[in-house]
Amino acid sequence: MEYKDFMDFKSAEGVTFDPTTWLEVTQEMIDHFAQATHDHQWIHVDEARAAKESPYKKTIAHGFLSLGLITKFLSEAVQVKSLKMGFNYGIDQVRFPHPVAVGALLRGIVSVEKIEDQKFGGLKIIWNIKVEIKDIKKPACIASMTTLAYE
Repeated sequence: MEYKDFMDFKSAEGVTFDPTTWLEVTQEMIDHFAQATHDHQWIHVDEARAAKESPYKKTIAHGFLSLGLITKFLSEAVQVKSLKMGFNYGIDQVRFPHPVAVGALLRGIVSVEKIEDQKFGGLKIIWNIKVEIKDIKKPACIASMTTLAYE
């Protein structure tokens, strides 16, 4: 969904946007995330061991990789043309109900819970984001995220 400016975007309070496109979680993504975060637990990066010892029989993505993708899904779900800059203010109520196996397809379901005016013409936006896994009933991640935005 696209909005012209903040005045227009304020009408999005309470709106759930169309799902984003599916994104495949590759081993390369998982490995890069492991390198960036220094989290090299075998369940994420050792494909041979995961095939033998994991109940999933393949590697799984870090939960925080799923969480990290919410900004990608947010920017795909909604754009405000007048936006000059935005900041992540905080994340609340994060849960990882289902692991994400390598090769899984993820998408975001984004809704706006609340929009509040801020100093300097900014907005504080509380988003609810669900990261769905294709063909899996439980989501990979659910979170409430607050951002500050300025035009």
